[in-house]
Amino acid sequence: MAEFTLIQKFIIWAIPVIFAITLHEVAHGWAALKLGDRTAQMMGRLTLNPVKHVDPLGTLLIPGVLLMVGGFIFGWAKPVPVTAQNLRSPKQDMAWVALAGPGANLVMGIFWALVAKVGLMLANNGVSVGEPMLFMGIAGVWINAILMLLNLLPIPPLDGGRVLMSILPGRWSWQLSRIEPYGFFILLGLLFFGILGLILMPMLQVILAMLASVLSLHIDQMFGLLNRLF
Repeated sequence: MAEFTLIQKFIIWAIPVIFAITLHEVAHGWAALKLGDRTAQMMGRLTLNPVKHVDPLGTLLIPGVLLMVGGFIFGWAKPVPVTAQNLRSPKQDMAWVALAGPGANLVMGIFWALVAKVGLMLANNGVSVGEPMLFMGIAGVWINAILMLLNLLPIPPLDGGRVLMSILPGRWSWQLSRIEPYGFFILLGLLFFGILGLILMPMLQVILAMLASVLSLHIDQMFGLLNRLF
């Protein structure tokens, strides 16, 4: 199989990245709606139209630059607004709203694993569309795994931080909430010093091993396929 050009890599990554990020946000809004808050619905954010959720920096520029430099690809969409006071049990329900995003990434990861499985079967039978499906499926599993694990880190405003704030007693929850304005800079610092990779990579390797098992491939073959996408 020939190496992909940069344009081909962008095409393979585009759909998985955009939908991984946007459906993550839709899941937050959907969970909030079910728990009593209609804010996202009234603002037109409960839609699968990516245009409504795209953040030019976090959805397009950052993932694109990271892809070009072969880095640790991640991104974000415009946060779906949630009015906690509208929830039936604000403190408790915010945890479920927060978990809905990573939960959506888990479901999408399983979907893309199935896409990769079908793509590999087609590719092995000489069907031309099989190879793009295989690599798009692998990209989909990878980006959704990263977003799921990244958002579960207990750092506000990440989802894991919001879950922890919902669990902690009032005073401790308030102290943790004070970190929120600096959460993005903490995340960038962890990424810059390589700590983020050390935290996430063991879990990502487990997920890749599971995907290799689904595709009936050796883990080294799995890493070889993934490396072609960077």
